[in-house]
Amino acid sequence: MKFIETKLKGCFILEPKIIKDERGYFMESFNEKTFQEGIGQKVTFVQDNQSFSTKGVLRGLHYQCGENAQAKLVRVLQGEVLDVAVDLRPDSKTYGQYEAVVLSEENQLQFFIPRGFAHGFLVLSETATFFYKCDNLYNKESEAGLIYNDETLNINWNFPFKDLIISDKDLVLPTLQNCNKVW
Repeated sequence: MKFIETKLKGCFILEPKIIKDERGYFMESFNEKTFQEGIGQKVTFVQDNQSFSTKGVLRGLHYQCGENAQAKLVRVLQGEVLDVAVDLRPDSKTYGQYEAVVLSEENQLQFFIPRGFAHGFLVLSETATFFYKCDNLYNKESEAGLIYNDETLNINWNFPFKDLIISDKDLVLPTLQNCNKVW
């Protein structure tokens, strides 16, 4: 497994070693020891989540606050998404900046997003099955988020806004300037 640190300290793109032959392929998608050595910290995942979405669905940008903050290891089992992490750590040199990576069933990349980040993704293929591990349990009272089209963030979703499919809840999320930044 190759670990590529992004411009956002603590965020990593993981590139697995894929062994292909006439039968198909094999890869190790997660190994706790390799993972912790690769990111240089101990993270213990306690919850797995999976979603299925159609083209144009944008989920996010979400995070949890306080003691319920979550680190995530995300990947795509089927299809293709644009995955985005936004740095919300108040003392970070990259506060308010984002990293975007295309995750797909073809490239088998994974994206590690530590605590202190908002996260979201946009489905680029006709459908996508998205899978992620969390290091903390979901807590509704700790939910928070940022609006996907915040001008301060200026995220290039590279998709026509008129074609996006967004939940009512995500359409009323605050801007970075007005977000709940309680860590």
